[in-house]
Amino acid sequence: MDSTFQFDWGAAFGSIPHLLPGIPWTLLISFGGLAFGFFIGIFFGLLRISPIRWLRWPAILYIEVFRGTPILVQVLFIFYGLPQLIGSPINALTAGIAAIAVNSGAYISEIVRGGVQSMERGQREASLSLGLSRTQAFRYVIWPQAFRRMIPSLGNQGIISIKDTSLFSVIGVGELVRQGQIYIATTFTAMEVYLMVAMLYLIITWSLSILLRQLERRGLAGQ
Repeated sequence: MDSTFQFDWGAAFGSIPHLLPGIPWTLLISFGGLAFGFFIGIFFGLLRISPIRWLRWPAILYIEVFRGTPILVQVLFIFYGLPQLIGSPINALTAGIAAIAVNSGAYISEIVRGGVQSMERGQREASLSLGLSRTQAFRYVIWPQAFRRMIPSLGNQGIISIKDTSLFSVIGVGELVRQGQIYIATTFTAMEVYLMVAMLYLIITWSLSILLRQLERRGLAGQ
């Protein structure tokens, strides 16, 4: 009996229509979570550089906890553990978005901290000498320049978050990997299907990378 494996390209390309419904879920979870994570990151990032110690410590605790634990554990806690605390179930989509939000928020906090602290001291001093308040100097001078410096790192975090959604098949979210698992259960073509799943993730992340390079080329991510 010949047991030599032969890759079936027909099965691989035939799986694509069954995988495509997972793309909107992947994008919704990743970009929805990133939108919340961006504001969480700004909040805790600014707390992280606060001169007031009692404001810095909650930010440090948040950042270390969510950067130091796997996102898979975080989404399992949100989906299975948190409902026991609040007495109400949480659907898989909400759990996925929340996991991306709190996880990416921790990394974005450090991106914000690094971006703001990378600004030269003279920028702030020049702004104050022109009569701006500290708040105005930060809002109109420091933050716009710091944000431009953050764009490449924020884009990289976006790519990481898109790939992280592949872990959420464990809670039944209908993203790309979950769609692939469902299709494999009836066709037994794991090699072919997972190759197409990987290719679709590559197309998504590559497209985002091209967009980021365009932003940098236009000077939006300049020095």
